[in-house]
Amino acid sequence: MKKFISMVFLFTLTACSPASTPTVEPAPVAATIVPPTDAPAPSATLTSTPIPTSSPTVTPIPFVESLKATVTADLLSCRYGPGPEYLYLFALKKGANIKLIGRADGNNWLLVENEPQRCWVHSNFLEISGERQTLKPMYPDGYKIPVSPYYSPTTVLNAARAGDKVTVDWIHVPVSPGDFEDENMFQYIIEVWRCENGEIIFDPLVSNFPFITFIDEAGCSSPSHGRVYVQEKHGYAGPADIPWP
Repeated sequence: MKKFISMVFLFTLTACSPASTPTVEPAPVAATIVPPTDAPAPSATLTSTPIPTSSPTVTPIPFVESLKATVTADLLSCRYGPGPEYLYLFALKKGANIKLIGRADGNNWLLVENEPQRCWVHSNFLEISGERQTLKPMYPDGYKIPVSPYYSPTTVLNAARAGDKVTVDWIHVPVSPGDFEDENMFQYIIEVWRCENGEIIFDPLVSNFPFITFIDEAGCSSPSHGRVYVQEKHGYAGPADIPWP
């Protein structure tokens, strides 16, 4: 039920001018008189200069502060994170009018204004007045999932690649049975930003075991990355960053 930079190197190139060397004057050459001929002078050749073409520029989509939406599902779960396996906060009834204030960068989950605890819903179950892509990306940088007061983060032991398959394993952190939200709760949320069909997608994966395997293709302009959280009913311990293979 529950699922889940930059150092700029400034290189200064200093050009050192080579030391000047004395100029050697050539020996004088005797003039040679060439008799005139009746051959016509070569005509000038016209060369066309190619006209540079301008490259198309991509106009960024302007962000909006919020969008109005109406719930279309009978009951729509609003969760602590942008995925179906994060902890559950409450459900919204069909016809409920809500205010959307952000989106997850890489999937279809949207952030609902609900102070003091905002929550996430899936866009498939909303009628939105506007384009959801105009909402500002709010995850992972603009929103923090609640922190567990009782558990410590895990440590990633290894991340290995075999072709497009990536396997990650970490130290097991036992969660007490009383700290499970319900019998369907997963103990680990593995948030990965992985490459699929040339695009980075955000995929919050889940596991009850201290390892997982997933697909990460080549061909994306941005690097893939990920992290592991321990999940329990009060919040999340972590994250433990994955050393991407």
